[in-house]
Amino acid sequence: MDLFPVFFGTKDVSVVVVGGGENARRKVRLLAKTHAHIHVCADQLAPAFADEFQGRIETAPFEHLSELLNDAKFVIVALEEDDRLEAVLADVRAARLPVNVVDRPELCDFTVPSILDRGSVVGAIATGGAAPVLARKIRAQLEALMPKRLGDLADFARSFRGAVKSRFADEADRKSFWEKVFSGPIADKVLAGETDDARMGMLRELEETSNKQGVVHIVGAGPGDPELLTLKALRVLQDADIVFYDKLVGDGVMDLVRRDAERISVGKSKGNHSVPQPQIHEYLIEAARAGKRVVRLKGGDPFIFGRGGEELLALREAGIDAYVVPGISSALGCAASTGVPLTHRNLAQSVTFVTGHAKNGEAPDLDWPSLARANQTVVVYMGVGTAPDIQKHLIEAGRSALTPVLVVENGTRDNEVRATGRLEHLSELIETRGIRGPALLIIGEVASLSEDAIAEAQTLLEHAA
Repeated sequence: MDLFPVFFGTKDVSVVVVGGGENARRKVRLLAKTHAHIHVCADQLAPAFADEFQGRIETAPFEHLSELLNDAKFVIVALEEDDRLEAVLADVRAARLPVNVVDRPELCDFTVPSILDRGSVVGAIATGGAAPVLARKIRAQLEALMPKRLGDLADFARSFRGAVKSRFADEADRKSFWEKVFSGPIADKVLAGETDDARMGMLRELEETSNKQGVVHIVGAGPGDPELLTLKALRVLQDADIVFYDKLVGDGVMDLVRRDAERISVGKSKGNHSVPQPQIHEYLIEAARAGKRVVRLKGGDPFIFGRGGEELLALREAGIDAYVVPGISSALGCAASTGVPLTHRNLAQSVTFVTGHAKNGEAPDLDWPSLARANQTVVVYMGVGTAPDIQKHLIEAGRSALTPVLVVENGTRDNEVRATGRLEHLSELIETRGIRGPALLIIGEVASLSEDAIAEAQTLLEHAA
């Protein structure tokens, strides 16, 4: 993060703007929306400058700059010419004040972002001066998402802060209450301008609210790329009080979890089940019974070799409300990332998902003859360690040793590794490329359509020519 966002309070604060031209005028126009005392330091103001801000600014010539700096919180330098810049900056630095120099990011201690103004709710988009037009474009997009009365909702909440604090001694309970208010009918009434009805509803809610059992969302995090997360999954992550996450969940997805949510790793890897599955069930049930909004975050899709079914059953048997948010499976993510269609009218009329290891970690006892039929795609999850057995069983069952294969490690992520070849060399491919997992094996004629396989074939043709 190149920039650290902060907001200056403006009540009873003095701000100095140096300059009297149009650049200064634009900055004053922003500051005039705050509670700050604005001092404009310039020998001459642009036409209509003083009239526009009459009663809102005080002006003084450059010779009084040092006096103004004594009481200032920060300074904005908006000079049209650079002839005074060096002297002005020397005075500001001597006063040890943060300074923004318009259109000179290399001289700035802080930058003025593109601002979303909703009264008590203020948002800011900044690029550090690199692309201010982009910042304004992003702001315009966010403007469409922010209700006009969002500041009124913040003011409404402020008026009930004391009552809510008295009602709920525990901070977690207060957060849970406020989040329910902000996502429910009370907030809707405030945003619609029906403040009196909202106030009555708030009073009723404070009287009726009691400790209630929480809820669990079993969420698919997708194959790794955070942009493949579903909108519903993002919303649930932003609402969570506590997140139990797996080893396969990428850092980019974890960055989207609400910042103050508790995070507990219950990850598993081959031969290392740091938290046994029954213990995970107990964690989820305990957190929900404590009234928390719980997320069980799993790589890929929870219902495709993700034990989501076991967790859902355990929660329901315990009387816990539980919901499933599907995710893009690793198979679909890796297929898209490598350009491999899992089905194809000419090459694969079916696709089968299988696990590469049994419950005890050994090779699974699968229906190898059915998997060995041509013109179908076999996608193997967790098959790196048992690849030699998978290769052997498929060939013995009749699958051609020349069947194309594709191995994808860390699919859709920045550190994705691909290996293409033939079924007879599957285990050798994995060993040669140093693939350890998490990885997916795609076995079938469609693997010849991967971007890497096509590139290799093209290279061979060029060498043959």
